[in-house]
Amino acid sequence: MDSDATHRVLDPERDPAALKALTHPLRLRLLGLLRLHGPATASELAARTGESSASTSYHLRVLAKYAFVAEAEHRDGRERRWKAVHAVTSASNAAMLATPAGRAMLVLGRRRQVEHLQQSMEQHEADIDAGRLGEEWHDASGIDDLMPRLTPESLRELRDAITAKLGELTARDEADPRARQVVLLTAGLPLAGEGPAAPAVDAAPSADAASAPDSDAAPLTDGAPGPASEAAPVAEAAPGADAAPEAGRAR
Repeated sequence: MDSDATHRVLDPERDPAALKALTHPLRLRLLGLLRLHGPATASELAARTGESSASTSYHLRVLAKYAFVAEAEHRDGRERRWKAVHAVTSASNAAMLATPAGRAMLVLGRRRQVEHLQQSMEQHEADIDAGRLGEEWHDASGIDDLMPRLTPESLRELRDAITAKLGELTARDEADPRARQVVLLTAGLPLAGEGPAAPAVDAAPSADAASAPDSDAAPLTDGAPGPASEAAPVAEAAPGADAAPEAGRAR
C-alpha cells in the first residue's frame, strides 16, 4: 500500500534512518500521544510523560526531521505546538526481514506491541473497577486466543477484510458520542509445527470463546486509551500492504 495523507509506508532500504528514529521508546510514546490526543507542546508532553521539556523537545525535533510530526497552529506564538503527520506508520514485513537491521527493528516493534497490549489490559481493568466503563461495554470487549489452520492467501485475505471493516465502522461511529477509544491489537503469526503437515495446535481456552467460536483475527494498532497505553508502534505490513498483525483476536 502506498503512503497517503493518513498512512505512511516506510521502505527499509530507502528510509533506514527514519525507521531507526522510531526505535526510541520515548519517541514512540510522543508520537502515540500526538496521534491520540492531538497537537501539543513539548511542555505539555513532558507533563504527560514525566520527562523534561528539554528531552521531549529534542525527541520531537528528531521526529520532525524524519517527517513523523510537524508544527501545528500555535495558540499564542510563544511555544511550538506539534502534530502527528500520519495516523498510521507501516513497513513491509518481507522488506524488513530481508536485512539484519530491518529484522531487529521488526522484532522490537512487535515486542513493543505486546507491551502495549499488557498496558492496555491493565488500563481497561482499572477503568472497569473505577466505573469509568458502563456495563454496555462488558460483552463487547475481550481477548480471544484462537489458532485456525489457514493458507498464506487466506491469512492475507482475513487481515485485509478486518482492516476494511474497521475503516467502515470507524467512519460510521465517528460522530457518535458513545464511541470510545478501543485498543485493537491483532496478530497472524504462522507456526511451522513439527513436520510438513503438523496437526492444528489446540489453543488454550479463551474467556471469550463462546462469543467467537471459530474466528481468528488480524491487525491494527496505533495509540490507545489512557496514560498507560500511549504507544505508537510501527504497524506491520505483509508484502507491501498495511497492518499490524498478531494471532488471536483482540476485540
